[in-house]
Amino acid sequence: MSYEKFNMWIGENAVAKEKKKKVVRYDKYGYFFILPFFIIYFIFQFYPLINTFYWSLFTYTKRNLKETIEFSGLANYVSILGLKSGETAYVLMYLKNTVIMWVCGFIPQILLSLLLAAWLSNERIKLKGRGAVKIMTYMPNIITAASISILFAALFAQYGPITITLKKMGILAADYNFLKSVAGSRGLISFINFWMWYGNTTLLLIAGVLGIDPALYEAAEIDGASGRQSFFRITLPLLKPILLYTLVTSAIGGLQMYDIPAMFNTSGGSYSGGPADTTTTVTMYIMRLYNSDTGKAAAVSVLLFLITLIVSLILFATMSNDETAQKTKKKKKGGVA
Repeated sequence: MSYEKFNMWIGENAVAKEKKKKVVRYDKYGYFFILPFFIIYFIFQFYPLINTFYWSLFTYTKRNLKETIEFSGLANYVSILGLKSGETAYVLMYLKNTVIMWVCGFIPQILLSLLLAAWLSNERIKLKGRGAVKIMTYMPNIITAASISILFAALFAQYGPITITLKKMGILAADYNFLKSVAGSRGLISFINFWMWYGNTTLLLIAGVLGIDPALYEAAEIDGASGRQSFFRITLPLLKPILLYTLVTSAIGGLQMYDIPAMFNTSGGSYSGGPADTTTTVTMYIMRLYNSDTGKAAAVSVLLFLITLIVSLILFATMSNDETAQKTKKKKKGGVA
């Protein structure tokens, strides 16, 4: 090595050392900003969840105004699932009620939200007052569920204004009562869920559509693609992450449905949704059990948590498998070409 090269090598090393000295690591400060979330999560969510698993293994009995707690293992789970003689699987019946009301509200919700998102984000349609339309669409989500439930219960009561109007128009029979009809009660609860949440879903989907590269739509328009083709070939495939988020959060909220059915068609402060328990949800059943047997209430909560987890994992797996299959097809086509 020549003298000049040796001096250059020494100089480069000196500069590199100086740079290393001047580098300041700020990564550690990021942990302080996210620490409050984890503290709150562990105190108010993770610890209660673990505690629920623990207390579901105990049986609570009351005799002579005294409550005794005994370890019973999986006896509570056997009881709530109707596997024990003399026990009825109420949790399965209430789970059926919950799923029916959630599905009947979610299907029209996602369809209308997709339609509105495509309409309000389409630059071809020069719609005036888009901001006002978005605000009006989101308005029902601002109102509390309890207020809407009580309002609808009054409007659709046997002598409510809407019921009387429909009877005068000949649409309903003279003795029809929404609150005593299984289809009527479930339908109204599903409609309230749909009406409250379609605005929130619409705004999420609009945000997803606006995140799609406009050049894709311009290229499709140049190639002569219609609006329907652009929607099904560009918008829907690229909206999958937002649709997955919407589907998962809606499933979680639907399986934990409580406030609307609890305020809509119950009597005397009970947790039995009329008529004849056909609008009682799993969370209402948990609240009913909590007042009589905390162990069974905890067991139902754990079961609901596991069902929600399984449904979410299935949805994630389904959507990810579709994306993986599409990537595999593209690779194969690229390899053949």
